[in-house]
Amino acid sequence: MDQMLALRVFVRIAESGGFGKAADTLNIPRPTVTKLIQDLETHLRVKLFQRSTRKVTVTDEGQAYYHRALKVLADIDEMDTLFADSRGTPRGRLRVDIGSSLANLILLPHLPLFRQRYPEIQLELGVSDREVDLIGEGVDCVIRGGELTDTSLIARRIASLDWGTYAGTGYMRSRKLPKHPEELYGEHDLVGYFSSRTGRVFTMFFERGDEKIQIDPKGTRGVSVNESTAHLTSLVSGLGVGQTFAFMARAGLASGDLVQLLPEWSRPLHPLHIVFAKSQHDSARMRAFVDWALEIFRPYDRLHA
Repeated sequence: MDQMLALRVFVRIAESGGFGKAADTLNIPRPTVTKLIQDLETHLRVKLFQRSTRKVTVTDEGQAYYHRALKVLADIDEMDTLFADSRGTPRGRLRVDIGSSLANLILLPHLPLFRQRYPEIQLELGVSDREVDLIGEGVDCVIRGGELTDTSLIARRIASLDWGTYAGTGYMRSRKLPKHPEELYGEHDLVGYFSSRTGRVFTMFFERGDEKIQIDPKGTRGVSVNESTAHLTSLVSGLGVGQTFAFMARAGLASGDLVQLLPEWSRPLHPLHIVFAKSQHDSARMRAFVDWALEIFRPYDRLHA
């Protein structure tokens, strides 16, 4: 058995959900794919997939093996590109995880520039607002906001984002304009944002001079969502009042779909970091991506606006 090929086949099946899809994308005969997985399962003495006529499901053992296989393949790719990296020609696979709104409104629109600059880097983007296990899931780096506590990772701040309080224009036609945050209680529907991992609805913060106010959307009328782009859509659609990043609201304000409320009230800036393992520090493709990320996020950094 070619165990390295079997690893690549296994990972492709796990990600694509089918033996046929893996065979087609890897340009390997389907019987060969089946034989490689059978040999791998025999070698490991575990069942990696549950197969039926309708679908292929990764077993619990297969999930654990998948995360380790990703790490092994990433290490091999790193060794293969070591000499190319040393010559200043970044190439190879780079898996990045990023939040939905950051991906759709900032990173993806700028991605053609990255592809032109580094055509030999194979970039794989995981787009979601969930928390990612950087090491366990085989992710090379993540772009995430908030304070960081894991000292085993390297974090570079790429921006500090400002907030605003907004509502849909249609919603405000039938509502009284609030002059103080406390007027949101009982008089307005609130659109909250909750954690995919914990289910906790995040608090709305308001600061003006020495006055600080917190409002929990969970205790009011309205809806809550767990994805940033959907949260913005909820505001534009007129579901209520909510807080989101200023850069996300720009298009809605310009089109007249959104209005800003309580503009004299602020909220602490939200730090945004690119985070990666210490083992990635000397990778040329990682350095290339970090430098590019600093470049494209700089216009959104309120500390250097």
